[in-house]
Amino acid sequence: MTPQEASAAAAKVCLMAPVVPVLVVDDAGIAAALAQALVAGGLPALEVTLRTPAALDVIREMATVPGGVVGAGTLLTPKDVEDAKAAGATFGVSPGATDRLLDACEANDLPLLPGAATASEAMRLLERGYTVQKFFPAEANGGAPALKAIGAPIPQVKFCPTGGVTLKNAPDYLGLSNTLCVGGSWVAPKNLVDVQDWAGITALAAEAAALS
Repeated sequence: MTPQEASAAAAKVCLMAPVVPVLVVDDAGIAAALAQALVAGGLPALEVTLRTPAALDVIREMATVPGGVVGAGTLLTPKDVEDAKAAGATFGVSPGATDRLLDACEANDLPLLPGAATASEAMRLLERGYTVQKFFPAEANGGAPALKAIGAPIPQVKFCPTGGVTLKNAPDYLGLSNTLCVGGSWVAPKNLVDVQDWAGITALAAEAAALS
């Protein structure tokens, strides 16, 4: 998979809904129900972060949910890429980008949303052919004003800002010409996941899906 093909595939994922849920799930037993709740609310693209021992099993379970498109977040190494692809992930997300990681994603045909925090990082990825990137950590790097400023000289790159994005500030990002969607964890808060309040999560997802 070329970087250009990866970016085209990543763009399709980003355009499915204004928000991609960023999920940290400890129990694969509730993974399918959580995915169903989010998809029912209008958020089909799901990023399962590889931050828990259960993450790969969570991806396997969520990959069986009709209407859902499951990706793996926090990809750091080539092994992460291979494991995520084997588990059923159809796209990947990384906090940054290294040549080894990009090589692995291209070799394994896993579309990647590579992380960039600065204009130089965005330019380097663009030079390789990645026109769709993740702006991370968004709020810590100056938020929507910073992303707008980066977009002025680099309009070829579109972003999914993640990191500190909330229901309140998401519209600030979504109003930018260089933002395709945002990534956020607020649609599946731990307190609702722990008590398996799927209706509550569906309601939060629907609220997020209505953002523009």
